[in-house]
Amino acid sequence: MSDARPHPSTAWSDQLTGPDPDTARTEPSGSVLAGFRIAVTSDRRSADLVDAFVRRGAEVIHAPAVRIAPVDEDEILIGDTRAVIESRPDIVIVTTAYGFRRWIECADAAGLGEDLARALDRARIIVRGPKARGAVRAAGHDDDGIADDERTASTVTLALEAGVRGKRVAVQLHGHEDVEQLERLRSAGAAVLTVAPYRWVRPTDESRLGRLVMAVASREVDVVTFTSAPAVDGLVSAAAQLGMDGVLLDAMRCGVTAAAVGPVTAAPLIDAGIVPIVPDRFRMGALIRTVVEHLTLNGIAQVDTALGPLVVHGRVVTFGGETVTLARGPRAMLAALMAEPGAVCTRERLLDELPEAENEHALDMAVSRLRAALPDRHLVQTVVRRGYRLNV
Repeated sequence: MSDARPHPSTAWSDQLTGPDPDTARTEPSGSVLAGFRIAVTSDRRSADLVDAFVRRGAEVIHAPAVRIAPVDEDEILIGDTRAVIESRPDIVIVTTAYGFRRWIECADAAGLGEDLARALDRARIIVRGPKARGAVRAAGHDDDGIADDERTASTVTLALEAGVRGKRVAVQLHGHEDVEQLERLRSAGAAVLTVAPYRWVRPTDESRLGRLVMAVASREVDVVTFTSAPAVDGLVSAAAQLGMDGVLLDAMRCGVTAAAVGPVTAAPLIDAGIVPIVPDRFRMGALIRTVVEHLTLNGIAQVDTALGPLVVHGRVVTFGGETVTLARGPRAMLAALMAEPGAVCTRERLLDELPEAENEHALDMAVSRLRAALPDRHLVQTVVRRGYRLNV
């Protein structure tokens, strides 16, 4: 698993650049996420994501799974920029606002800014979405086409529809080559050049990432967020180095919710058998709202038991004026019991909820720990030879 490869079907990251009006519209709600723990794997703009969850009361674990290499370290970018200028491209495909701005900044720093501007002015520029269009126009250039669904595949389709045979096409990448889309252009007869204004590289603090891996693998977080596909592979690769890739993937298949900013980021998760939650709009504000809605819908509940109201808010349980925080195992078991209050939760069902409980004796011990952790141990009743139920 350490040699994780790009997902070939589309670009490597969903467009998540520039000011995000959705973030401003996502109003903080005090302690709505109190009792929840969220893992954040992003590098760029991670502070916005972390702050949004913390303001809502969540505990956040943050460690970039990958990072963007500094422009001043990237001689490859300068070389690719020279090649684009010399080729005088007929078509330029711009996939991200952030990448385009970095490209212009690097060209200026290398004394190539004016030459690149002339090359862009004579080319037909096709952009992947409104943020990429804004960056192109802010730099003083005009675009000649935009993909309505903000996908690289659709952007390439616009170029193909206009005809690329015998033409030179320059493509601004997302840090890694999008093999399938580049091949579509080449197969149609285009001479393709690529430029990667940013490259994903290993994080500088891998011990910090290791702690995040262990938290996810042990199901000690409720949600792990991803804003780029390379971050998925970076996390799995880091887990593989620790010999934990299998348990990490199992945790995200059952127990820890993966949240992806868009379908591009979700693709490697889906390939690994993980079903992530994905917002309708590929923006950070929409991702925050999706996580909040998921946790409040699935992690907050109240049951009127025979002994009084029992309130669960993430890992925090309130009963009879007493508040306690449950560890992951007891919390998972309590959630199973609360799913159908008063109904018998079979021993088989509870064993499924607790992968670490390998047999019925371990299950009985886990139930004992749950009872000991609750404000009143009589909230959980034993149903002989069948299982357990909430005392309602």
